[in-house]
Amino acid sequence: MTEVEMLSHVPLFARLPAEALQDFAQHLRRRRYGRGDKVFYQGDPGLSLCIVQTGRVKLCLTSPEGREIIIDLVGSGGVFGELALLDDEPRSADCVAIEPSELLLLGRAEFVDCLLKRPQLAIELLAILSRRVRRDTMLLQDAAFLDVPARLARTILRLADAPTAGGTAGTPRLSQTDLAGLAGTTRETLNKWLGLFQDEGLVRLEKGRVIVLDKPGLQNRIS
Repeated sequence: MTEVEMLSHVPLFARLPAEALQDFAQHLRRRRYGRGDKVFYQGDPGLSLCIVQTGRVKLCLTSPEGREIIIDLVGSGGVFGELALLDDEPRSADCVAIEPSELLLLGRAEFVDCLLKRPQLAIELLAILSRRVRRDTMLLQDAAFLDVPARLARTILRLADAPTAGGTAGTPRLSQTDLAGLAGTTRETLNKWLGLFQDEGLVRLEKGRVIVLDKPGLQNRIS
């Protein structure tokens, strides 16, 4: 797939005319990362917008004690890193590849120039940022008002949007540490509740994925 074809499938750029995509493609830089490689650290200067061509990355915060909270997972076609480009502030989180990944990077000058020239791009970006504000609000609400099993159930349901070969929904392949970071708990506590969810027939663990067997049952854990 060429860079232009890739951009045409990225929601942020999909409505732009072909000539704009061609112009963007000329400025893209390709970077490859292995599993566990750091893309950038919290506090790094924000020099580029990042587009995931293949693979998956996590955006996360780490406490001084080493506990990690995952803010978001970004897969193929997703974009991240735009906040630092807009406010010229340092990166607000770490970014780590959780599987072999290929990213396309667009420099700040080219990105801002296109925003000024193409209002449609600015509108699409505002929509993405609005969805992220809603997501962060929900995460804050969950952390304040839900216990661990409820947060875990909501996390599984939020991630489980890709049918398996058998037609059931399952999360992406994640380490238990990463799943714990998404649910805002420790790995030990995660293991306890995943085991109970399996015993109750709500989920099944399968090669790093959590397969949803009883969606209403998981939803009842949240209410």
